[in-house]
Amino acid sequence: MPISIPPLWIAIYLPQLALEVFHPHWWSDSLHNCFNNGLSDGLSEGQSDYLHQQANHHLVVCEQQRIYALSDSLRACGLLPGMRQNSIALLCEQAEVKQRDPELERTLRQQVAVSLLQYSPQVRFCEDHADIILIEVAASLRLFGGIRQLYRRIRQDLHHLGVSATIGIARNASAASLLAQKIAQKPATKIVSKQRRPRQLQLCLSNKRLAQHLDVLPCYLLPATHRYLDWLQGIACTDLSALRHLPRAGLQRRCGKALLNALDIAYGEQVALHQWITVPDSFHARCELPDRIDKTDTIFHFTRGLVLQLCGWLNQQQKAIKQLTLILEHERGRQAVAPSLLQIPFAKACWQEEHITRLLKEKLAQWQLSSAAIAVRLEVNEMEARQAFSTSLFPDQGSQSESESRLLELLIARLGAEQVLQAAPHADHRPEVANRWISVLEKSPKKQHAFAFNNPRPSWLLKAPLALSVRQHSPYYGSRLKLLSPAERIEAGWWNGQLVTRDYFIAECSKYYRYWIYRERIGQERLMQEDEAWFLHGVFG
Repeated sequence: MPISIPPLWIAIYLPQLALEVFHPHWWSDSLHNCFNNGLSDGLSEGQSDYLHQQANHHLVVCEQQRIYALSDSLRACGLLPGMRQNSIALLCEQAEVKQRDPELERTLRQQVAVSLLQYSPQVRFCEDHADIILIEVAASLRLFGGIRQLYRRIRQDLHHLGVSATIGIARNASAASLLAQKIAQKPATKIVSKQRRPRQLQLCLSNKRLAQHLDVLPCYLLPATHRYLDWLQGIACTDLSALRHLPRAGLQRRCGKALLNALDIAYGEQVALHQWITVPDSFHARCELPDRIDKTDTIFHFTRGLVLQLCGWLNQQQKAIKQLTLILEHERGRQAVAPSLLQIPFAKACWQEEHITRLLKEKLAQWQLSSAAIAVRLEVNEMEARQAFSTSLFPDQGSQSESESRLLELLIARLGAEQVLQAAPHADHRPEVANRWISVLEKSPKKQHAFAFNNPRPSWLLKAPLALSVRQHSPYYGSRLKLLSPAERIEAGWWNGQLVTRDYFIAECSKYYRYWIYRERIGQERLMQEDEAWFLHGVFG
């Protein structure tokens, strides 16, 4: 009989989503690090003031003329959610006021959910709370090294996506979402100290202890109780423990069966059905930049969020990419600039976030921007079906080939495709024709019939033969060269007017370096000197 794996849910609550659609969570942290490390010393006074303003951003989001969300720095000024919009300018003149944009919030929420697909295909939105994303990870724990390692990876990905979150982990989705909201609940007047990091995880892996974690939660965290909060407050029922101790028959007559079902689902006494999210057949991701940015290292932080979405999409589709295109959009209007394109080819189909990010970082580091960017797009040009992982005990040729392809991609990103070559020998007796090299990105030509040479030939040939001086009728290169092999005569090229008549030898110098030299035979078209003409053509390893 197959072993039944108990479910394990991770609930990701995004309490600051309304703010972070306008100002990514990591943006202020990066600018603070810039000042702390002294990286802004070379900037002008205007640039420095602008960065200080961005680092200490005072952002407030309003809805229907009232404060909906605000940054922690504005709470110190006396502003609170629910206050009228007119009071903002009275308490903080530097505050930047934005109107809530539900469409941007929905888009960012969808981007976060798509990026989580790389950890599990079972991802869904919470029906009762729009800012909660649920992911079932019981079957993924072994792949990612356990629940705590998986939590750290999700936390890191959320940071790259520019959102802050509180996370709850439990054996059912409803309990996990309640635990995630529990962490986010804090008094409105309380300012979190920068020295003490606020708690961001609530973990409960045992169904036996689940009741202890849920009983202390206030009733208003359970969405089914919102219609009856005034009545519950009137009878001094403020937490879920008191709600569970009410007579079930009377509670059902007063509030209906939906409240009892929601309570039983949260405590794991009833099973709930789930509807997983789906992704489109084609991938397209776009990110609006908060300002005009001309630094590739800053643009890289925004592209990481796009790469995370790409990896989630690839995992859901079971695909691997062969080529990506990074598109930077520039100024619009009268001073419009055409978008900049950066092609990112892969030596071997890939879907791992770490590998894609590393190659993208290398490409961006060498890219010179012609104009400041205002938006970033990521598109997939070529992809193929993903190959399954090898389950063999010992490493096979496939794993070795994968490591070699990653090394080639890294070399191409740093040196350029024209500097990383592969051998493409041509069937010809002339060494300069037979020894042919092409870029590793080009397809290798069909194998030709190979000639069998009696004498060994070096793999390192000079681009052009080097003329050697002759002393006492012997070739000289730093010292007198001693011939170690009989002559290998080559006569070829008469069919295309490039006649070659040479006698090749293996020679050794006084330091025991071995060279491949040749002597041009009499009858060559070029004028011959009194002594024989010797040339250095290759070096042995």
